[in-house]
Amino acid sequence: MDHKELCDKVLELVPQVRFSGILNSRGDLAVESNRDESTKLLNEDEVKMSVHYTFQRWNSIQNLAHRIGKEKLNITEYEKVTLISLLLNDRNLLLLSSEPGANYMEIVSKVKQIIPDE
Repeated sequence: MDHKELCDKVLELVPQVRFSGILNSRGDLAVESNRDESTKLLNEDEVKMSVHYTFQRWNSIQNLAHRIGKEKLNITEYEKVTLISLLLNDRNLLLLSSEPGANYMEIVSKVKQIIPDE
């Protein structure tokens, strides 16, 4: 399954997910899928900032990976959205945003079932 197909499939599988994207090892949002463009909370520049901050946080924690292991999952809950980052492989993160109050552990469980072994 290619990355675009994975992002689209996540949106089909989990109705509470608003956005699905792949962050590559350079910190670029390589692929993205949005459920409804009209309800986006962030404009294009703000999305880039959010992706940059996510990459920066993920990259920083890698300094401890030799001691605590690789980060596999990160969940950040805000008032208006929950952001989820899942490690796809050593090079990419799957980024998701979901409705506030959604059961994010259920979302993670469903998404993990469709992530291909690489």
